[in-house]
Amino acid sequence: MAVAGIAFRAMDTTPEPPQSQSQPSARPPEAEPEPQSESAENSGTSEESEHPDRPGHPPRPAYDPPPAHAPRAPWADGIRFAFGTLTVLPVRGTRWDREAAHTGMLCAPLAGLTVGLCAAAVGGVLLFLGGGALLAAVATAAIPAVLTRGLHLDGLADTADGLGSGKPAEDALRIMKRSDIGPFGVITLLFVLLGQVAALAQLYGQSWAHGAVGAAVAGVAARCALTLAARVGVPAARPEGLGAAVAGTVPWRSAGVVAAVVVVGCAVVAIPFGPYAVVRHAFAALAALAAAELLLHHCRRRLGGVTGDVFGALAETAATMALVVLTFG
Repeated sequence: MAVAGIAFRAMDTTPEPPQSQSQPSARPPEAEPEPQSESAENSGTSEESEHPDRPGHPPRPAYDPPPAHAPRAPWADGIRFAFGTLTVLPVRGTRWDREAAHTGMLCAPLAGLTVGLCAAAVGGVLLFLGGGALLAAVATAAIPAVLTRGLHLDGLADTADGLGSGKPAEDALRIMKRSDIGPFGVITLLFVLLGQVAALAQLYGQSWAHGAVGAAVAGVAARCALTLAARVGVPAARPEGLGAAVAGTVPWRSAGVVAAVVVVGCAVVAIPFGPYAVVRHAFAALAALAAAELLLHHCRRRLGGVTGDVFGALAETAATMALVVLTFG
């Protein structure tokens, strides 16, 4: 506008009358206020007229904000991260940053499938040798503990002690960090393992195939619960540890896709058992994820976020719920 006005006055050949000293001098062009867009003027006047006491919006930063989640590393690095973090299998990890955690938590159900199949293989060998359904169930429940060094069961016990104490978040987190196990942890471990063994014994009582599929479904659903717990928006309760390393690394859409694939896959493997079994296995996976989400919600409310112990508790909760639902009907 100012440039156009100067050009217009330059084209005008009519001399301007001299100004008297009493009249104020004309403002220089550079002192004129910059024009504002119509939308900015309308939005500012409408907001100020409706809410005169409300402060104005802060200035927009000149840089783009960082992404809400970590970028995804190559799939090979993610698989190494998943197996190196969630199992004791001899997998050499090359990266342990948040980019690898993003891909690794997406691959967590694959690590769970491997653990479940190993447990089912040991149970099948015992059945073949005439060990009986109960012994096969005990071995199948023990193999995941062996392949994870008992970290998930330890996390379950520590989380039960922290939540059961009824103390504020800082004190509860301090209790969870101790090396000993309190009464809440012992009781929780006892009933969870009893539930898993009882459910597996009933499944093996039907056939080895039912028990093997149940072990695989439990392993996959347990690690899928970890994928959902690592989604964007779930904070870490501590600034260090596994929870801080993986918290918020998985986008919502990716976590939902993994969960859908897991549910569909659990239903597909039950096709040889009949249509009712297909529905039951899909519902078992959904119930496992729902139970883990309830526990996650409670941990976020009580502890402020997730920790490595919370991840272990989520995995054991989902696995137990899946096995229990598979025994229905």
